[in-house]
Amino acid sequence: MSKKATEFQRKAMSWMYRGKEIFKPLNTGWIDENVACVREWVANIFFYRKGDTTIMVDAGYNYDRLAEKMSWLGIDPKSIHHILITHQDTDHVGAVEADSPGLFRNAKLYIGEIENRYLTGEERRKVICHLYKLPRVTINNEKVLLHDGQVLDIDGIKIECFLVPGHTWGHMVYLVDGKYLFTGDTIWFGADGGYSFISALAEDNKLAVKSLALLEKKLKKRGLHPLFITGHTGWTDNMEFAFAHKNELCSPFKKEPTTHRHSMMPTTNRTTPKKMQRAVFGKEWEDEGQRITN
Repeated sequence: MSKKATEFQRKAMSWMYRGKEIFKPLNTGWIDENVACVREWVANIFFYRKGDTTIMVDAGYNYDRLAEKMSWLGIDPKSIHHILITHQDTDHVGAVEADSPGLFRNAKLYIGEIENRYLTGEERRKVICHLYKLPRVTINNEKVLLHDGQVLDIDGIKIECFLVPGHTWGHMVYLVDGKYLFTGDTIWFGADGGYSFISALAEDNKLAVKSLALLEKKLKKRGLHPLFITGHTGWTDNMEFAFAHKNELCSPFKKEPTTHRHSMMPTTNRTTPKKMQRAVFGKEWEDEGQRITN
């Protein structure tokens, strides 16, 4: 995102969510021997290192201290040749936006083919019940467009792509080497477990809830128990904790007698039209989701 838009978003989010303890990013450092993170205000950028290859997951804001903080981790921006993008929101693509400092100008981006429609202008990102349109992002890097279920091999690193729409239409979640699940803005962790991400920022909350149920089913069916790593609220290795409240929304503006400021409020009535669901996600995906939630 442009520097001007980054600053606006930072100030706007600080004002909207002040005192609500909604964003709880990790401090800059290593999670384990493979995964590190940089903190940028309320968001995290992640790095996965295996052998001589380091893959970046999301690109944060247009943040002027990114190179400095990467140096604390011993990671040279010039060594980053591959960046996985979960979705194209302002706090996840800033460092690769056209007017950014260009730290990763030569890196190849991996993004969902549906999510790419925001970048081409075919779709406009809308938040707050579709009342506000976010500025369009411009990215000039080479892109690899991904689809649900696709498996990549990058220098011996296995990456599986899971389409988890709702927050955005084409949000991708990445399972890396079967051990680390980078969830972007699909799950929000409270003290008592995971919820569907912040309701005001979703394209379709009902779809987001349905998507989490489908993701959980896929992981359990395969007996996978990865580390769940979120974009704003840390990580857990406990699947039951991660999906504890998958049918509920993180709704910071809903006043309820709860210490965690989330609610069981119904998902929005603004559902994705059937025509849009089939055009964007395919009838098979839609039908599978219906079987899970019905």
